[in-house]
Amino acid sequence: MTHVYVGLGSNIGDRIRFLSLALGAMARIPNSRLLRWSRVYETEPVGKKEQPLFLNMVAELETAQTSAGLLALLKEIERHVGRTTSERWGPREIDLDILYYGSEILNDADLKIPHPEVANRRFVLVPMKELASDLVDPLRQQTIQELCRVCQDNNAVRTTPMTVHPTE
Repeated sequence: MTHVYVGLGSNIGDRIRFLSLALGAMARIPNSRLLRWSRVYETEPVGKKEQPLFLNMVAELETAQTSAGLLALLKEIERHVGRTTSERWGPREIDLDILYYGSEILNDADLKIPHPEVANRRFVLVPMKELASDLVDPLRQQTIQELCRVCQDNNAVRTTPMTVHPTE
């Protein structure tokens, strides 16, 4: 089993429902176990600024799926939960990204692990730090706590009172 961290984000529609549905679907991934998830954070959009605020979080799971197999399943979960085709950095119902897949380093056309923007995005680092502050990024050889401290992203990342539970 491999320890995996997945970033979840939503900024249109019923954002909490989309996150809950995605967590529920992740809990049902074959040969996998959803271990825990971070709090929900409200964050400013990156790239295209003229869009609603995001809700972001990170989930931790163990899986026997390959990284490519997990990516395919996460894309299927996005479609099932209700993601429609969107522009790069545009609004979306749900977005699921593999942030870390064990200590794997992968640079394929379809999948890059660790996620290439992890160190540049507070909306990823803050919930990651909540779950795994001492995790060492295998590419950068720094802990999540260190990456968070030196991150140059100044976008707001605010905790919310919203809670998410896996649902069907």
